[in-house]
Amino acid sequence: MISSPDLLAAETGMGAVTLRVADLDAMIRYYRDAVTLDLLSQHGDVAVLGRGQTPVVILQHAQELKHAAPRSAGLYHTAILFDSREALAAALYSVATKAPGTFTGSADHKVSIAFYFTDPEGNGVELYWDRDRTEWSWLHGQIEMTTLFVDPNGFLQQNLTTETAERAVTAGAPRFGAASVGHVHLSVGDTATAKEFYVKRLGFESTFEIPGSALFISAGKYHHHMAMNTWESAGAGRRGLALGLAEVDIHVPTPDDLGSLHERLTHYTTPFADDGRSLSIEDPWGSTLKVAVAE
Repeated sequence: MISSPDLLAAETGMGAVTLRVADLDAMIRYYRDAVTLDLLSQHGDVAVLGRGQTPVVILQHAQELKHAAPRSAGLYHTAILFDSREALAAALYSVATKAPGTFTGSADHKVSIAFYFTDPEGNGVELYWDRDRTEWSWLHGQIEMTTLFVDPNGFLQQNLTTETAERAVTAGAPRFGAASVGHVHLSVGDTATAKEFYVKRLGFESTFEIPGSALFISAGKYHHHMAMNTWESAGAGRRGLALGLAEVDIHVPTPDDLGSLHERLTHYTTPFADDGRSLSIEDPWGSTLKVAVAE
């Protein structure tokens, strides 16, 4: 596939989300024991959780920091994508069993089925499964998404077996299916500025918009790799150093794709740091994006 120099490659995807946390042990327990990620590594004040060889959440201990002020820009949620309904059901059952108070809602978005949570330090978490792309609909260049109610108990009854349920809540049991970061949703001050930065400068394509309220963007016609909304942060300025979002990783397929982004950012005089392996860019609200070639 020939890539446009103005767009991120179609094979672009999301990497891990790094969070600064006050209580590292409690956050490890939540993402490992409730969300059903594996603890892939822990060195000092940094823990990496994911599935297989795929990091999903990186936790950095930063107990000296405070939470950001209400209505600040930052993370809205990290969306963890499971490869089957059964794997999603296993994770849902685990959170319902071990951290039931963190559940905040559920939805059928036509392209996906999603369940929403808030982790112990207030970071949003989405657990979801995608319908096959052949079932997605596009109209005038926009993906057709909606929000329909999903009964969590009904979903579990339809997709969870006794064996899967036991594995989901048993310490040390093999995890069920693969999981990765499917998309990352941010809180921003305004969507027009977000579109200018993420679409024009970074090279994502807009896939769905609620004017003045929310923007959904992707590479390669995925329903969205990232989203930005103003639902809790309208008018927010740059976010200072605080607990919560530290960095969002984005993976491009080849060094040439990274070079194209380097040229595009230079053309638009967008500040970035280049360490020879990745580009680090801050969005207009101070959220850090690290773009690197997928391993």
